[in-house]
Amino acid sequence: MKEYRSLILVILAIFAITLAGAYYSPTFEAQKNWLELFFIFGALLFIFSALVIFATIGFGSFAIYAAIFLAAVMGLYGVKGAFLVAFLSYFTWGFVFAMELLLFYNGLRSAREWFEKRYTYKAFRYEYYVFYPMLFLSYIFLEFIPSILYRESFLKFKPSRALKAMKEILAEG
Repeated sequence: MKEYRSLILVILAIFAITLAGAYYSPTFEAQKNWLELFFIFGALLFIFSALVIFATIGFGSFAIYAAIFLAAVMGLYGVKGAFLVAFLSYFTWGFVFAMELLLFYNGLRSAREWFEKRYTYKAFRYEYYVFYPMLFLSYIFLEFIPSILYRESFLKFKPSRALKAMKEILAEG
């Protein structure tokens, strides 16, 4: 809990500042804007917290909770809101999956343990194909662009090699 103390203080400070801004605003319109910002920060905190929880429990459980959440959003905000939530969920979980796969591909032991703890080969292969576009997007942003900016050599990434390595590591399930 000690390592989260500063994070909790920052979150409380953000909410306190927005509430103070709403309280000391000279006009009703300014107060309304500050309160709207307060609720947006609350919504962002909820979404971030939910994504962190779902990232720790794995995609199988995430899919169940996401379906329930998507149905609720569709009921409240319609098809556009549901599409936005689905797109952001795909992008976020796909980035987490792709980043872990890139770390695994580059030999990081904790990434291998992450996959061993959460996946069978069948489940991994399914997500591998679902998030295939995210693999290349992550590779471009995490390897290719920094290598150009810092003029360093970059590691070539072949997703098929990662799939073959996972077939050897993960038990068929």
